[in-house]
Amino acid sequence: MANDSLSDVEDVDLLVVGGGKAGKTLAMDAARAGRRVVMVERGMIGGTCINVACIPTKSLVTSARLLRKAAGAEALGLRLGRAEVDLDLLRSHKEGVVSDMVELNRRQFVGSGMDLVLGTARFIAERTVAITLAEGGRRVVRGRDVMINTGTVPRVAPVPGLAEAEPLTSESLMDLRRIPDRLVIFGGGYVGLEFAQMFAAFGSRVTVLERGPRLLPREDPDIAEALTGYLRADGVELLTGVTAEEVVRDGASVTVLLEDGRKVVADDIMAATGRTPVTRDLGLEAAGVESDERGFVKVDDRLATSAPHTWAGGDVAGSPQFTHVSLDDYRIVKANIAGGDRRTTGRLIPWNLFTDPELARVGLTETQARATGRDVRVAKLQVQAIPRARTLRDTRGVWKAVVDRESEQILGVSLLGAESAEVVSVVQTAMRAGMPYTELRDGIIAHPTMAEGLNALFTAWID
Repeated sequence: MANDSLSDVEDVDLLVVGGGKAGKTLAMDAARAGRRVVMVERGMIGGTCINVACIPTKSLVTSARLLRKAAGAEALGLRLGRAEVDLDLLRSHKEGVVSDMVELNRRQFVGSGMDLVLGTARFIAERTVAITLAEGGRRVVRGRDVMINTGTVPRVAPVPGLAEAEPLTSESLMDLRRIPDRLVIFGGGYVGLEFAQMFAAFGSRVTVLERGPRLLPREDPDIAEALTGYLRADGVELLTGVTAEEVVRDGASVTVLLEDGRKVVADDIMAATGRTPVTRDLGLEAAGVESDERGFVKVDDRLATSAPHTWAGGDVAGSPQFTHVSLDDYRIVKANIAGGDRRTTGRLIPWNLFTDPELARVGLTETQARATGRDVRVAKLQVQAIPRARTLRDTRGVWKAVVDRESEQILGVSLLGAESAEVVSVVQTAMRAGMPYTELRDGIIAHPTMAEGLNALFTAWID
């Protein structure tokens, strides 16, 4: 790189490349503290979560749940008539939620005093990027500290013909231009299952193709099996242990040829086979920043990269792909830029799957706990035993807890049932505080709530 390419460099205290949860929060925080901050964002004000991931997806999950609830309204003493999807209204609902949050973020960015730059950044030297501005022109910015938070994009698996068939992804499907009559989803992970159940509620005939022998291999078999049953009851066809050999698009239809000779025909296909980091065109080599074989930025447990004063957080750094983890990455980087020593090791991270019923987990599964060699106790409670579930007319699900027999410490819970994503925070708090399970067994928890089920869970020992 010629020296004159840096002749017009602007020096700032903090340069943030990518405005995801970690990056935008760090940028606003530093700007409010009086530091000079530049944040470069390609165009998604607020990041992936707000624009094409968590927020729009959960908005549509809400619609799908209400549609299913309306279909069973007579059980609640109501006659609502026939409920159906209005695609324009559905899209308006989703876009309204997103646009409100985008505008809120924009106001927060401006109010913080940061310099928000819309454009594409590429490193040309350590801690220095050349920015191709969206409105035309170029800027060169160097940060005393740099945060990389460019996120990930959906990955299309290397199945012959799949890319050529122009599959939908978790992002493109958010456009909601149509409700497919027949939809095939590649991948039975968190993203694939949420979309499968959602579109089944909207009227699509959904088939999920999963290479593994069962869904959700990181969960205990009994929990995964229970959720599998509920998905099938909601009309989702689940094919496990299958391999797609080829995908062929013929006009308006798509045919998936399976290795065992079967064919699955659909109007649309969706790729839900993971995500790829946005690093290919970042020029990481010029910055002295190393990446792994998949393109994720290499970081240590302080989220420091291989280059001095250069940090990475969120999905692009290989962190668990949740917005709440990205927020904690911000806390870690903020502390360490200030000279602290905060680390990612030992974090207690909750996992939430927003199917209906929800699956929420924190800590170890029974399988994982037994693999450590601990002497464990296992409790299991059918959700139908919780009074609040009966008032909701939603008694599907099972709760499971794993406890260290000697110390009485909670090692983990898996909660499959209504409102589990809210209840799991209670257990997470108890685990962080080092409380024995007896505190939840004997605690006075408001009645009737789903959280009250924790009293009963920690008396329902099966081992």
